[in-house]
Amino acid sequence: MTTKPYDIDTLGVRAGVHRSPLGEHAEALFLTSSFVFESAAQAAARFAGEDDGFVYSRYTNPTVQMFEERLAALEGAECAVATSSGMAAILGCVMGLMKAGEHIVASRSLFGATLQLFNNLLGKFGIEVTYVPLDDAAAWAAAARPNTRLFFVESPSNPLMEIADIGAIADIAHAAGALLVVDNCFCSPAIQRPIELGADIVVHSATKYLDGQGRVMGGAVVGRRKVVFDPLTTFLRNAGATLSPFNAWVVLKGLETLKIRMDAQSAAALSLATWLEAHPRVKRVHYPGLASHPQHALAMRQQRTGGAIVSFEVDGGRDAAWRVVDNCQLVSITANLGDTKSTITHPASTTHGRLKPEVRAAAGIVEGLLRVSVGLESVADLQSDLARGLDGK
Repeated sequence: MTTKPYDIDTLGVRAGVHRSPLGEHAEALFLTSSFVFESAAQAAARFAGEDDGFVYSRYTNPTVQMFEERLAALEGAECAVATSSGMAAILGCVMGLMKAGEHIVASRSLFGATLQLFNNLLGKFGIEVTYVPLDDAAAWAAAARPNTRLFFVESPSNPLMEIADIGAIADIAHAAGALLVVDNCFCSPAIQRPIELGADIVVHSATKYLDGQGRVMGGAVVGRRKVVFDPLTTFLRNAGATLSPFNAWVVLKGLETLKIRMDAQSAAALSLATWLEAHPRVKRVHYPGLASHPQHALAMRQQRTGGAIVSFEVDGGRDAAWRVVDNCQLVSITANLGDTKSTITHPASTTHGRLKPEVRAAAGIVEGLLRVSVGLESVADLQSDLARGLDGK
């Protein structure tokens, strides 16, 4: 199907479908490790890249290809390359696009595992990272060097829901001869399409909203074909951090409901954030859909909604935050997000717990901070569940 005339609702259901000669209506699940060639000459052509057919499911599989094509259509991109997880997508960007001696400029506001990768692993391979405040354009420009290859941001950031001015940072990156990578995990293409705002590359943890029901691991790198396809495919072919056909099939089915899930969960998140903002035990709510968010206007220019993640700070530090968590009977105590089931976590002791205290402090991860991924339950029931710990009942 051609993708340009269709809305995102339609693309989530129809894009990237390739039917076999059997004419199946649902996307086929190709659980095979390898593919049979008609001749030695065809095998040689496939391995040489002269024939576009499938070779080996570590890097070419029909079900995975359907997921890649659907996600690319949703993001308004030329291509997508699937990976085994969101962290594999970030690693693939670095290993596929960079070499020793090159440099990354990144926001201070990043997911804990991304910070661990950047701080503790990339240095072993001769790649240096400089961190800057997400909203300081001058700092982004000043941090760029002649060897800077990538600018990297999350928007909204995890867990403080800070918003990057994607277009402004893209201009700075391009002036420095670098590519802008945006982690779009918190929004998904149903809410935000960073490539339309100027980003070169979008990374996803398909484990989150793309699947949407907490079932499988997956990731993807999305962008222009000449930028991401050959470098990422070469990396994955040899490093093996590829998406399994089964997981690709599960996420394909998740994409069919992405838009309606994100609309419903975002509306619930706004209601919950409004209620939390009025609660006397809550010091601050971090949610871009609230008018009180310092970057609310920017968020509403870049995003369709405020998203489905609400972070908030409670009075009393860690003890008070843990009391809220421990009193939850409905909301799941887990660090995953993007599920139809609401989840809650204490970032300072979980997702960002391995970071040094000074690194957490620089990122604004205080002890009283909690992050809620709002699912599809009744908002009134979610309020009652959180109130139990907030009110000390």
